Amino acid sequence: MEFTPTKLPGVTIIRPDVFADARGFFLETYHAEKYARGGIKAHFVQDNHSRSIKGTIRGMHAQRRHPQDKLVRVLAGRIFDVVADIRPESPTYLKWISVELSAENFLQLYVPRGFAHGIGVLSEYAEIEYKCTDFYNPDDEIRIIWNDPSIGIKWPIENPIVSPKDLEARALADQPELLAGLREIVS
Repeated sequence: MEFTPTKLPGVTIIRPDVFADARGFFLETYHAEKYARGGIKAHFVQDNHSRSIKGTIRGMHAQRRHPQDKLVRVLAGRIFDVVADIRPESPTYLKWISVELSAENFLQLYVPRGFAHGIGVLSEYAEIEYKCTDFYNPDDEIRIIWNDPSIGIKWPIENPIVSPKDLEARALADQPELLAGLREIVS
């Protein structure tokens, strides 16, 4: 099992050990002791599973008073997985990274609290499963428009399919109340 840090502190790409033979494959998708040795000591309390069609963008999302760490993986298809630092006091504030996660490459992405997360579907459809360290709280949700110019994510999707809720999201610069609250996030 490999844990590869990214240029965003705490954001980690995980390559699990995959045991494949003529019958198929086996892997551990999570093992608390092994992940702790790799620097991920999160206590997960909720698992989510979503399916989206090609061209869908979901995000950018986070939570303020109930921040979530996430461990993301793809069960079917391919996604462009994006993480942006939204901690105003951070030296990497508004920086972002992306990684392609797929059912074929088995990679996982660990997203700590204080980062906004989003995905873009590259294949005909994708099924994504992710673990969270706190429960989803719709009243606490941070939504940032997927094409916020201050972050400048280079999405590889033209004319994305975006939910009405995500279309209502605004750029960080248009949410001064959000910026003030982001300083409360513990990283």
